[in-house]
Amino acid sequence: MHVKNGIAVSPGIAIGPAFVLGVEDFRVPQNYVSVAAADSEITRLRCALDNVAAEISANEALAAQHLGKEYAAIFGAHLQFVRDPKLVAEMEQRIRTLHHSPEFAATQVLRRFARELQHLGNQYLAERATDIFDLERSLLRHLLGEQREELSHLTTSVIVLAHNLTPSETANLNRKFVRGFVTEVGGSTSHTAILAGALEIPAIVGVGSFLTDIAGGDLIIVDGDQGKIIINPDDQTIALYQAAQARSRTNTASLQARTDVPAETRDGTRIAVYGNIEFPDEAEHCRTRGADGIGLYRTEFLYLGATRERSEEDHFEAYSKVIRNFPNQPVVIRTLDLGADKVPGALQEVFRDITNPELGLRSIRVSLEYLGLFRTQLRAILRAATEGDVRIMFPLISSLAELRQAKMVLADVLEDLEEQGIPFRRDVPVGMMVEVPSVALLAEEFAREVDFFSVGTNDLIQYVLAADRSDPSVAKYYNAADPAILLLLRRIFAAGAKVGIPVSVCGQMASDPKFVPLLIGMGLRQLSVTPQSIPTIKEMIRNMTLAEAEDIANRASSMELARDVEFFLRGELRRFLPDGQA
Repeated sequence: MHVKNGIAVSPGIAIGPAFVLGVEDFRVPQNYVSVAAADSEITRLRCALDNVAAEISANEALAAQHLGKEYAAIFGAHLQFVRDPKLVAEMEQRIRTLHHSPEFAATQVLRRFARELQHLGNQYLAERATDIFDLERSLLRHLLGEQREELSHLTTSVIVLAHNLTPSETANLNRKFVRGFVTEVGGSTSHTAILAGALEIPAIVGVGSFLTDIAGGDLIIVDGDQGKIIINPDDQTIALYQAAQARSRTNTASLQARTDVPAETRDGTRIAVYGNIEFPDEAEHCRTRGADGIGLYRTEFLYLGATRERSEEDHFEAYSKVIRNFPNQPVVIRTLDLGADKVPGALQEVFRDITNPELGLRSIRVSLEYLGLFRTQLRAILRAATEGDVRIMFPLISSLAELRQAKMVLADVLEDLEEQGIPFRRDVPVGMMVEVPSVALLAEEFAREVDFFSVGTNDLIQYVLAADRSDPSVAKYYNAADPAILLLLRRIFAAGAKVGIPVSVCGQMASDPKFVPLLIGMGLRQLSVTPQSIPTIKEMIRNMTLAEAEDIANRASSMELARDVEFFLRGELRRFLPDGQA
């Protein structure tokens, strides 16, 4: 039995035989053609490009139908590549002047472009090189008539293992047979990772080299909760995970019947459980699972795969769709958290030379640098706010000056809308993310200037502990149970209580059941979690008392090591989720 760790990008447990998807290497039969054949070879290239475009359009329509137009935009970007006149012209020029075969010309042009993306020093753009390789494979397949074994044609349940999966391959996974997938490369911001979450297929990426150690048919366990892949597990491990799967199915059915029951402790303390979403379509998933509203709408994902700047109407329609699902409950819209990992086309040049994106120009700093982008979004939020209980939240604030500048821009937008006679809501509550140590240390001062706090534990932990949250090589240093994190959280919660503003936690820590009693015991009364986590977190809250949670928080706070805190919290978890729902 072998265990490997990677980046968990879609939760759940999957067990099944390995389906090892090898690297697809097409053999180009000839590199050169005769001068007289140039016209006919260019015609063959154009025909293949048309066929690829039709295939991508079909994938785009499929994604739009099942996942929503934001996911379909991924394939819209692919379509732009295949129809790019410069790329096509360069291929044709090579055929005419260098007498390259269409296959050789296409490979040379597309791989050069992919290499340029990979060497720009930008993680987001490097991951887009995968899209170019996807296009190359499709084009060569149509030129040569060779087919990769299609994942959509599977007839038995498997765990897909690959060096990488392209967005189009991921979107076409047959959920009836593909129980989970694992890739050697990839990051949490890749299109493939995002689509895996939308499909709710357990998935792990960034495991590193492991395919050479696996044969097709080997038994595999994918633990999408912990980011573990277990190869050829022993009987005891199989039994443990099969039991966990069975409990999960039973508990899911049981919890679904209780979605309308509020999250209230046994001694009567009401806890609000909101949903975190990236795309408008996910709001319905939160509603059907019993969310009290939307605690975090990550609006930057509007730009995923976008080939043009998003207009005010694009923003307005996206926000309105979410609000319609929760017309009488809070919807917290976070302004753009753009950075090197999520960049709209017009700003890609800005991020080209950034070597440390987490400490560079990102989030609220981008908004304050590019005010047109910021004002467009604020206008759309204020207009959409007429339809419900909308709140605005600024991300990654690091100083009072930044916060005040953002509020000044908001005030200017309010005045503009009023002068133009455009319907909007003036009294929209304004809050901020607490995810930078400087804010945590001065939490009381910041609390006096906003209507609410939302703690982004993902960034807060990585900044406090100096550990990149998406890098498996430093995963052991990234730990939400670290005493320094608990100390800062207490400070933030106390500041909110003293000033009289609500505080929520919207980072991954809130979606992890073992931390819920701790957070509530420290004074938290609002959590914002992933859609899949909502029923479990609500049930857990219903199984505890406030006194029990406070005791857990006090005992955890007396411990000196993160491993001791985590071990203690795991043990306490059994008291509130006795059926193993964690």
